[in-house]
Amino acid sequence: MTTPLLSHYVAGRDLSSSATQSTSVHNPSTGEVLGLTPHGSAEEVDQAVQAAKTAFPSWRDTPVSKRATFLFRYKELLEQRFEELARLVTRENGKTLPESRGDLRRGIEVVEFACGIVHLIKGETVPQISAGMDGATTLEPLGVCAGITPFNFPAMVPMWMYPVAIACGNTFVLKPSEKVPLTALKLAELATEAGLPAGVLNVVLGAREVVDALCSHPDIAALSFVGSSAVAKHVYTTGTAHGKRVQAAGGAKNVMLVMPDAEPESTLRAVLGASFGCAGQRCMAGSVVLGLGDQGDSFFQGLRAAVSSLKVLPTDSHEDSEMGPVIDGHARDRLFEVLEKAPAAGIQISAQSAKIPEKGFFVPPTLLENVTAQSSLAREELFGPVLASGKVQSLEEAVEWINGGGYGNGAVIYTREGGAAREFARRVHCGMVGVNVGVPAPMSVFSFSGWNQSFFGDLHVQGMEGIRFYTRQKVVFSRWDDHYFRTQGW
Repeated sequence: MTTPLLSHYVAGRDLSSSATQSTSVHNPSTGEVLGLTPHGSAEEVDQAVQAAKTAFPSWRDTPVSKRATFLFRYKELLEQRFEELARLVTRENGKTLPESRGDLRRGIEVVEFACGIVHLIKGETVPQISAGMDGATTLEPLGVCAGITPFNFPAMVPMWMYPVAIACGNTFVLKPSEKVPLTALKLAELATEAGLPAGVLNVVLGAREVVDALCSHPDIAALSFVGSSAVAKHVYTTGTAHGKRVQAAGGAKNVMLVMPDAEPESTLRAVLGASFGCAGQRCMAGSVVLGLGDQGDSFFQGLRAAVSSLKVLPTDSHEDSEMGPVIDGHARDRLFEVLEKAPAAGIQISAQSAKIPEKGFFVPPTLLENVTAQSSLAREELFGPVLASGKVQSLEEAVEWINGGGYGNGAVIYTREGGAAREFARRVHCGMVGVNVGVPAPMSVFSFSGWNQSFFGDLHVQGMEGIRFYTRQKVVFSRWDDHYFRTQGW
């Protein structure tokens, strides 16, 4: 049976690609090829952009209340198709079904946030700012916007972007990861089913050529990106060099500190979820866990046992699986190579799941010990189910470890002591802090606030910063006093 070559989704319908190269879309639990993502061309990107450009004037002039009405219909449709979409995420990404439901739920929450656009997009007014003069501001859409999204959250990350952008009156071109295009295509089809006019939301498939074409296209006003820090920097520098507004979220190496007074059972559950949830493939994953001196020995003993007993099964057929596969064979082989080299660097593999499926792209959940702040395993993002652990002698040393890492997404402290939590939250140099929360990723009303090498740009995704990113401000001064009109001869 021939594996199908997927199509772009442009102006409300499928658009075939003339690409000669493609990327296989796998079911990571089995290795089965589900489809082929064409490596689209700059010409095909232009077709999508022109469709969005054509749709923009009418969508911009659509009353904001009617744009909100569409979003309400879209949310209702997403809820009706929720289970189907969650299972699609599991099939093409490998998440456990509960994780896929969470991926989709967090995306729908952004749609729900965008449903309030009538309130969110209100400007400001100052009557009588001068004699007979009123001042007002409005938030205006930018035009055609684009988003480039990663494989690890096929539903949530695209929905960080396009619902807010189109609510603000823009049109949108989405480029999903070539490894997980199926969810994005289905989300766009459902938008059309919900009544979104043709060309307002388009999906273009591809790899590097498509990314570069989006970064340089003269008709794209703003560009959103989520992925590795190296590519985020490339997208930011290229996009801004071509006059675009850019927000580019990158990678991370998030550190968790377990204080001696941390509640043992809830802390253990939180550390496991943060480190091995989504097979460690998220930029908010807990990648390093630190204990304070020898007081954390009992915690690490429990952690070793918990890691060794994690249930790793094919997620498409076992709903009780506690961890799924990584995205593809390349990711699997890269992680196995890292683990093979660890002992030579003096790092001990202290716990590892004893059994993983033979088929698919599985890596055993692994705990490493004797990691220091200078170790590459403590500083480089691995993006897999590998948790590094180490010891510090004080809160100050832990803060120095975190602040010396270069990234700036998240940091977590587990403690019942308010003073320690406050000091930690104030002093760590990162945008999202968890106090007894393993994954401090913000809800939709807040922005995803990476710092340092974890973010390039000024305005972050979702929340009110997302509204500001997808709009520009217009200031209007109006003079109404009779004296002005009389002196002008009216």
